[in-house]
Amino acid sequence: MGHAHSHEYAVDPGWSAAALADVRARGLRNGGARRTVIEHLGGQSCCSSAQEIYDDIRSAGGRVGIASVYRALDQLVELELVQRVDIGDGIARFEPSHGSGDHHHHLVCDDCGRVDPFFDPALEQALGGAASRLDYGMRGHEIVLHGSCADCRGGRA
Repeated sequence: MGHAHSHEYAVDPGWSAAALADVRARGLRNGGARRTVIEHLGGQSCCSSAQEIYDDIRSAGGRVGIASVYRALDQLVELELVQRVDIGDGIARFEPSHGSGDHHHHLVCDDCGRVDPFFDPALEQALGGAASRLDYGMRGHEIVLHGSCADCRGGRA
């Protein structure tokens, strides 16, 4: 996981602060699990499952229950601060919602299970163009490319 790829995606520390402010503005407490989950997600470059989020928080010394993590994620999805990502393996993953200006998609290695983000402005433009040609008011889209990562291919194309 630790090597640089052309599709590495930047972590957005500003998202956590904005999400916490949004939660406060809605009159909700910024306590415990919700705050911890928001702060954790703000430091991730791509989507994580609830179990991965829980494991990461626990291994960093956070005291939080798995049920609280699920509950916090459901609330944050409902508030549209977090989006649920489905890469087709039946495991829900979660990542910060960044509005339309900062949108990435996912590369999934079917061999090792690795998930990487990618951003492609030409693809975004093509999808927007297709939607308008089809007279369709597109609210969102999610692209998942399945295949084999460079490590699993061992350099094969």
